[in-house]
Amino acid sequence: MAIAFTFPGQGSQAVGMGKELTDNFAEACAVFDEVDEALGQKLSDIMWNGPEETLTLTANAQPALMAVSIAVMRVLEARGLKLADKVSYVAGHSLGEYSALCAAGTFSLSDTARLLRIRGNAMQAAVPVGQGAMAAIIGLEHGDVDAICTEAAVGGVCQIANDNGGGQLVISGSKDAVEKAAALASEKGAKRAIMLPVSAPFHSALMAPAAEAMREALASVEKHNPVVPVIANVRAAPVSDADEIAKLLVEQVTGQVRWRETVEWFAANDVTTLYEIGSGKVLTGLARRIDKTVNGITINTPADIDAALTTLLG
Repeated sequence: MAIAFTFPGQGSQAVGMGKELTDNFAEACAVFDEVDEALGQKLSDIMWNGPEETLTLTANAQPALMAVSIAVMRVLEARGLKLADKVSYVAGHSLGEYSALCAAGTFSLSDTARLLRIRGNAMQAAVPVGQGAMAAIIGLEHGDVDAICTEAAVGGVCQIANDNGGGQLVISGSKDAVEKAAALASEKGAKRAIMLPVSAPFHSALMAPAAEAMREALASVEKHNPVVPVIANVRAAPVSDADEIAKLLVEQVTGQVRWRETVEWFAANDVTTLYEIGSGKVLTGLARRIDKTVNGITINTPADIDAALTTLLG
């Protein structure tokens, strides 16, 4: 009967996120102030007031989502929650893995904000705009989509970027190859094959320059073993060694986010409840589609925090 904390990725951002936390908790205010200082920018002003297109920029969305997640964590901790006592594992979807590692003590808050700013900028700069693409493929099995990617990738790059479960896979790579794969997927019976409005082909081999940037950044940052194991995106298995975690974070830039397998791993290892810490409820919805034996609960408002603490500390 174990509990895991999960942390959302890009796409869960929304203008206004975190504002209610700052209005109610000094600990949340301190998190946003520290992130603003670490980045030398009033990111919190963009988070609360927009414009949406500025918040959605990869270099802003990544540290902003992390800040909301850690604000929730700091409030929980200030009210008596000790992660290592109550939670068995942490995991995060793509950038959310950094939030998970910050929550588990591998990186400091300031370092996590700076790492995510570097990551966002490097991912955006890796491929000229218009040369890469991503698409969501709904209703085909992993093996079928993998074969389609291989067929479409002749002369280009096309691979599975996210396995989100519930028959939802995201592919990424060269624009022509991804468009070809989306058309093939439709021919082979996909319920939907949708080109995504993204600015870069994330989690594909085209992100190799960004992976090198993260290798350099992670080598120079102070890191500690997490207080609970992290289920790494590219391995879908627990890791507790800080140096190994850093290596896997580099692999994550070009590798597949194996979220379906992560939730399946939780279910197979007696995790009964996944708390989604931070903005939105995307991961809670995915968990419900992947394995109905796992209960998903979101924590992102003061009321959510009160309810969670009653359960976790009761």
